[in-house]
Amino acid sequence: MFNKTTNQKAMKTETMVLGAIMTAFVIILQLLATYTAFFGPFSTAVGLIPIVIGAVMCGPAVGAWLGFVFGLVVIMSGGAALFMPFSIFGTFATVLVKGIMCGWVSGWVYKLLAKVNNWLAVILAAISCPIVNTGIFLLGSAVFFLDDVEAIAEIAGSPETGMAVFVGFAVANFLFELGTNAVMAPVVVRLLNIKKKAK
Repeated sequence: MFNKTTNQKAMKTETMVLGAIMTAFVIILQLLATYTAFFGPFSTAVGLIPIVIGAVMCGPAVGAWLGFVFGLVVIMSGGAALFMPFSIFGTFATVLVKGIMCGWVSGWVYKLLAKVNNWLAVILAAISCPIVNTGIFLLGSAVFFLDDVEAIAEIAGSPETGMAVFVGFAVANFLFELGTNAVMAPVVVRLLNIKKKAK
């Protein structure tokens, strides 16, 4: 009984420490991405990488927390400044919800599939993160900003109209995010294997 309690406390401490480390990585990576935007005015979500790692190794709750931190960094660093003049509520809702959900979903994808195939579970968790992030971004754009799309296109310097303004930039970012997460998946698997062997 004593050993079981000690192990539970050790696991909880380990989760908290890893969660704190991943939180720091989310902040650092997303700040770098905000000030080095490659695909138009939207910052690339490289902060998704530590979100996936945290969600896989610590669970959906930690994944959701990391996603929340990611969303706050995007908003506070000006990564969503393009949308603020049109709807403050819509901007906060879209950015925070997509961040929280991409971490939460990644954690559950891994948790549900890990017993079947650990390698596949990590890869699908890594892939699901940018899919959810981009999907909710496009949904939020359609709900909150579709009426303002011409003004947003002018500010962004885009020749596109309608949802194409959002889709064009979002797809470029999504492909980059998908690629980086897919590449990181084997690294995460390696970390998990090392962690299991150490126990």
